[in-house]
Amino acid sequence: MQPYVTLFHWDTPQALEDKYEGFLSPNITNDYKDYAEVCFKEFGDRVKRWITFNEPWTFSSSGYAVGFAAPGRCSPWDFGRCSAGDSGREPYIVAHHQLLAHAETVRLYREKYQRVQGGTIGITQISHWFLPYNRSITNDAAARRAIDFMFGWFMDPLIKGNYPASMRGLVGNRLPKITEEQSKLIKGSFDFIGLNYYTTNYASPLPPSNGLNKTYSTDSHANLTGVRNGVPIGPQGGSSWLYIYPQGFRDLLLYIKKYYGNPPIYITENGVDEKNNKSLPLKEALKDDTRIYYYRTHLLSMLSAIKEGANVKGYFAWSLLDNFEWANGYKYSTVYPN
Repeated sequence: MQPYVTLFHWDTPQALEDKYEGFLSPNITNDYKDYAEVCFKEFGDRVKRWITFNEPWTFSSSGYAVGFAAPGRCSPWDFGRCSAGDSGREPYIVAHHQLLAHAETVRLYREKYQRVQGGTIGITQISHWFLPYNRSITNDAAARRAIDFMFGWFMDPLIKGNYPASMRGLVGNRLPKITEEQSKLIKGSFDFIGLNYYTTNYASPLPPSNGLNKTYSTDSHANLTGVRNGVPIGPQGGSSWLYIYPQGFRDLLLYIKKYYGNPPIYITENGVDEKNNKSLPLKEALKDDTRIYYYRTHLLSMLSAIKEGANVKGYFAWSLLDNFEWANGYKYSTVYPN
């Protein structure tokens, strides 16, 4: 089986954090490119599928907007868990530098290694799907802003060369400007897109804050929830944020087909976690009914999207083992706190 190798999964070397604050500095672009080139040189004869970044949205938002993931930065007034950071600026700076590091690396690969080694290179995005909380113009607009601020944040530059108009309008000068030169570099800098899908949320309008405390978490002016009128959108997984809604998988794939030119897509993560029920007999636990239901319904939804023209090239199932190397060592927990 051909390996698909991810070069960065939120593990910036501590030395670079100490030297210039990692992805908060434009210096990271060349250092990341140099690191990637070492990998191309050493492993390119065996690795033919490269992924530059896994979920740049998660790294930017969890590490710099809410401070849950490394390096644990956010505005000290926001969530009360961070001693340093700026939730209204740093997530956008970090995302911008990830895009530039990705695009520079793709250019390097294409110029020096792709023809010789015969490989391809892409980037993995994560996105939920978003449904209007109720059918109305304002709820529809909130759902569109929600996907712009999660998926469009990275896909618009890769496909169109600039951030979504909704982000530019709402974030203003806190959002780094993509120059004409950077736009040409980023646009089209992939051979395929990796896509991670887990769940769907309802979206409704969130009134703008009148205060000075700006944060990525509310910049989209969209309130997100998995429950409407007391009824969950679908069965809940082990994580508080994960509701099983397979139709959202199909809808997201067809949205990408319609608005982003139907690029080649590999489903790089899809799956569900469960709460650890220690009282359940092993014979019962091995039935694994929830996971079987999740995969069956999501694969059927993916198949439906493919039949309608979605350009899906491959599928990887997510497992709990994926968390051990970056989040919690070997003490299993969920990705986000419950």
